[in-house]
Amino acid sequence: MEIQDKVALVTGAGSGIGNAVAAELAKRGAKAVAMVDVNDAVKSAADEINQQTERDVAVAFQGDVTDEEFRRDVYDRMQTDYGLASICVPAAGVTRDALGVKIDKETGKAKMYPSDRFREVLEINLIAPVYWALEMVARMGEDRARRGLKKWHPDERVQGTVIFIGSVSSQGNKGQIAYASTKAGLEGAAATLTKEAIFHGVRCAVIHPGYTDTPMVRALGDEFIEKYILPYTQLNRLIHPHEIAEAICFMIANSAISGELWVDAGWHPLAV
Repeated sequence: MEIQDKVALVTGAGSGIGNAVAAELAKRGAKAVAMVDVNDAVKSAADEINQQTERDVAVAFQGDVTDEEFRRDVYDRMQTDYGLASICVPAAGVTRDALGVKIDKETGKAKMYPSDRFREVLEINLIAPVYWALEMVARMGEDRARRGLKKWHPDERVQGTVIFIGSVSSQGNKGQIAYASTKAGLEGAAATLTKEAIFHGVRCAVIHPGYTDTPMVRALGDEFIEKYILPYTQLNRLIHPHEIAEAICFMIANSAISGELWVDAGWHPLAV
């Protein structure tokens, strides 16, 4: 699938992987890139991309990715101003790490991972990405129906692509009961959507980044990174966000890429 002149949408685009993906899509000639993030930093991030590319390609949207009305408004505005979005990379995500069960040393009582925190991670990391993807597929399906088209045929070439952001933690990772569950859940969602959405000419796949140099990973602290990440990474460094972005654009551009791509720099979860 061509990236040139396509309308793309990236959530979590204010920083980290999402920001790098938006920049790479713009660099590769996307007609317009919706940059969605809950933080107002997305506005300056969009301005920076526009300055670098010397064209008004990045469009900033600040809001809650779990808000359905906000999601529809973003798609509506992009469709009105630039045309139908055909690339979706819902990269927004959070970590709320803690052990599933922890015993208090003084009282001997067990403390379980808070269910409200689990639901928060679930909403942002799993439900929201799926529905940002479904929104695009639905609109592309409606567009085909308006044009009298039914089941997609390979002669039409691929019409759209969704790339979900998984994680090496989807294999299980100590202290990430919620985060790992949501990232593993994206595998099932993508496997299902890729069977359904191809009816409308839309591909779907998952990329599983390893530990990447993002604010989320840096929040773990230098000591944790030095002790538990770098020694088990072949590159002996964090992955650069642009390396993940380049891999995502490879997945978008090459229609033969399906299923899952692991971009982990050789890191794998420890057994204990």
